[in-house]
Order: sequence, then C-alpha cells, then structure tokens
Amino acid sequence: MGSVYVVGTFDTKGAELTYVTELLRRDGSSVVTVDVSTAAPVERSVTVSAESVAGCHPEGRTAVFTGDRGTAVSGMAEAFRRFLCDREDVAGVLGLGGSGATALVTPAMRALPVGIPKFMVSTVASGDVSGYVDASDTVLLPAVTDMAGLNRISRRVLANAAHALHGAASAEPVPAGTDKPAVALSMFGVTTPCVSALVSELEAEYEPLVFHATGTGGRAMEKLAGDGVLRAALDVTTTEICDLVAGGVMSAGEQRLDTLASSGIPYVGSCGALDMVNFGPVSTVPAEYAHRTLYEHNPQVTLMRTTPEECDRIGRFLADKLNAFTAPVRFLFPEGGFSLLDTPGGPFHDPRADAALYEALENNLAQHEDRRLVRVPYHVNDPEFVRELMSSFTEVVRR
Repeated sequence: MGSVYVVGTFDTKGAELTYVTELLRRDGSSVVTVDVSTAAPVERSVTVSAESVAGCHPEGRTAVFTGDRGTAVSGMAEAFRRFLCDREDVAGVLGLGGSGATALVTPAMRALPVGIPKFMVSTVASGDVSGYVDASDTVLLPAVTDMAGLNRISRRVLANAAHALHGAASAEPVPAGTDKPAVALSMFGVTTPCVSALVSELEAEYEPLVFHATGTGGRAMEKLAGDGVLRAALDVTTTEICDLVAGGVMSAGEQRLDTLASSGIPYVGSCGALDMVNFGPVSTVPAEYAHRTLYEHNPQVTLMRTTPEECDRIGRFLADKLNAFTAPVRFLFPEGGFSLLDTPGGPFHDPRADAALYEALENNLAQHEDRRLVRVPYHVNDPEFVRELMSSFTEVVRR
C-alpha cells in the first residue's frame, strides 16, 4: 500500500503530529514523518528532517532557511513540493497546522495526482480555500480550535483525520469502471445541449469526463491532461477566457490551454459561451460595467455580454495558445451563436462582436494541415454542430 506521509512543523506542532502518527500506526499504516519547520534546524525524531527537505530546493538549503518567515515558508513549500513529487511510495498525505503550514503543505498536495488521499487539518479551512485546493482533490478539515496543544476537541478532530486517511489509503483500489480512453469536455449551463449530445456520441468508445467551465473546472481538466489521464479534449466551452480578459469571477488564469498544448493530446475546441463574462449578484458587478448588457442568470450569477473589443482580445489569446499545440487541433466557430443567450432575438445576440472574434482568430492563428479554424453555419447547441464537432474529433484522433 505504500506509506502515508504526516507533514508539519514539528518545532511548534510536535505533539499534534506525534498524536496522529501514533494513531495511524495503531491502525496499521506505514508512516513517514516529514518536518517542514523553517526555524533554526534542531534534532527531532522524524523520518525526514527539515534539512533534508530543504535540500530539495533547486537553490539549496539557503533558499529555505533565510531567517525571514515569508521567504522561508515559500522556499520550504517549493522544496517540499519537489520532495513529495519525487517519492514513489506515497499512499496518502496528512498535514496539519495554521495558515503558514497550510500554505506550505498544500502546494505539494495539489501537485500529486488526483486519487491519492490528501487531508489538511487547518485553522483556515472554513473560509475561501480555493487558493489551497485549486483543481486538486485535497480535503481541508477545519481544526475548530487553534493548534496550541492537544485538548478534547483537537484530539477528536485529529483522530477523525488520521482514521479517515488510513481508511482511504488502505482500502482496495477502486476499479476504474472502464478501460475506455478518457476524453475531456468543457461545459456551461448555456452549452449543455451540445455537450450532453457529445457525451451520448462518445460513450460507446470513450469515457467522457465533463468539466464545469468555472475557472476551477478548466484548471482541473488541464491538470488531468498533464497527469496523462486524457486521450483527447473536446474543449467546447472556452468561456473562462472571457473572465480573464474582462475581469470576471470564473477565470482559469493566464495558463488556460498551456497544459493541454504541452500534453500532446489531440484537441478540438469551440466558442462555447464566449459571449459572456461572469459576476456574482448584480450588486457585485463593477461600476464601470453598469452601462453594459447584463443578464441575471440567477440571484447569485450575473452575466455580461462581451464587446467586439473584448472578443478581439479573446480571439488573439486563443490563437496565441493554439499556435503552441504540437498535436492536431481543430477550432470550430459556430456562426449561429455561442450560447443559449446568443441567438437571434436573444439578450446576447451581437453579430458584430462575434465577427470581431472570428477576425482575430483568422488573422492570428497559424493554420496548416494539423491546425485549422473551421467556420460552421450552425449554433453551438444545434445537432448539426454536434456532428461537425464529432467529425473533427474523429479526424484529429486518427491523425
């Protein structure tokens, strides 16, 4: 089964870390304890010392033990990430601590493949944890009390974490359910008819993995591409780029498409929901956008129509990213509209904005036999467009 790794700053959380280690060993787990303390190194009863971890930093131990808390934590985080990713026996990871330890340990957890159990007991686990979890399956457990020694609350919380990790790490592997190659698809509510139809078309030969294009979904899709899980991608809904360009709340970041490009898998993309930028409730839309075309999707989500200027920037971004792909690429442009809102008479129907997007793509995409922009006279949710996507998919997968 490998070993479970118990990670934390043994100089300040030694009692808590020793407690979960003993519980895990009592349960039957093989445990590797890892010290990631950044204070002056001292001898501790651990499997892997802080000095050894720090030595994994590309600039050596001096980049970790700087004497400055901020740079020391970031340096140790990088060192621990490299250390953990080089280990071949990781059956699970349990970390614990406050904000510093959480920031230090979770980057390594995020870098591990999806499926390896990773639990972080943290005093900051009840707020916005997106920065710690991102696109991984890391579990953050609220510590409830601060970690300043063992008490009736911390013992129970830490015991639950230890037993849960042992159970997850020692259980029989879950069957994949299928040996069909996995294909990623990106979807939004406004492109659901298209993606649902694609799933039906694919599932006889492939295992479709659908990702909600909310920023995290796009990053998760790319992480799996980087992990070698995917055979191909049907990136129908590239809307996260709109939020990057216009400052919406569902951006996947500047790196969107980078991992897909470097993974070497065939790619079919499209303009799904490139007509919209996402914000929260209407009251949260920036004042500078008050004059724009807005649509209240629900009380918690307000959509804003992209302008021709924004569509030009989106097209240039897409072309630049697609030019970096080494595998076959087809990017389909649905002339009939990009979403359920972008239809004749619909709230986001704007042929001028759509034309600006196409022009930017056509002028900046370096097209050749393996990389093509395909203009299609259908709406993104039309059955005919689904057929065009499947035709392009079959073509790139066979190349």
